[in-house]
Amino acid sequence: MAMKLYTYWRSSAAFRVRIALNLKGLEYQSVPKHLLRDGGEQRARDYLALNPQGLVPALDHDGTLVTQSLAICEYLEEIQPEPGLLPGNAAERAQIRAMALAVACDIHPLNNLRVLQYLRGELKQPDAAVNGWARHWIAGGFQALEQWIGRYSTDGRHCHGPGATLADVFLLPQVFNARRVELDLAPFPRLAAVAAHLETLPAFAAARPAVQPDAE
Repeated sequence: MAMKLYTYWRSSAAFRVRIALNLKGLEYQSVPKHLLRDGGEQRARDYLALNPQGLVPALDHDGTLVTQSLAICEYLEEIQPEPGLLPGNAAERAQIRAMALAVACDIHPLNNLRVLQYLRGELKQPDAAVNGWARHWIAGGFQALEQWIGRYSTDGRHCHGPGATLADVFLLPQVFNARRVELDLAPFPRLAAVAAHLETLPAFAAARPAVQPDAE
C-alpha cells in the first residue's frame, strides 16, 4: 500500500493522522506543505487541484485521496482494522467518537490557523487577545473531556477504556495546541495524566511535531 501524507509539522490535524498511521503500523511518505511560507503552500494551484479546501492533512492511498483528519482515521480503521481505534460495542464506539468530535468539531475549529490569522489580520487583534481567545475555547472543551475521561477511562491513562482509541488520537494534538497558548492544565488533572502517558507511547512520540522532517 503506497501512502503519501500531505502534512505540516505543527498542524494538530496532521498530528492526529500521523498518530493513527503509527498505531496501525502503516508506512507512508511525508509530503510537507508549509502553511505560512509564501502565503501558504496549501493555497498553491497544484495543491488546490488535489484538495480544493486547501487544507492539511490529505492522504493519497494508491491514487485515492482522502481529506479531513477524522475521515482519514476512519478510512484507516476500515482498511486496517487492527489494532482498533474504535473498540467495544456500539455504545462504547459512540462514546469514543463523541470525545474525538468534541476536539475536531467544537474545540479545534475555533483556534486553528485560519481563525487566528483572521483575528490578527482582519480584526486587528493583538497576540494577547488572540491567545486569550484560544485558551477560552480550549478550556471549555477540556472541561467536558475531563469529565468524560473520569467516566469512561478504566486505567486513568487513556480517554476511554484501557487502551489507545480515536479519542486519544485526537486529544494529544489538542493538548499540544493548548501548551502553545499557555493554557494551564492544572484544572484538568485526568486529562493531563492521560496526555502524559500518551506521550510515552512510541506511536504518539514518533508523531510529535518536533521530530517531523519539516520541523523548524
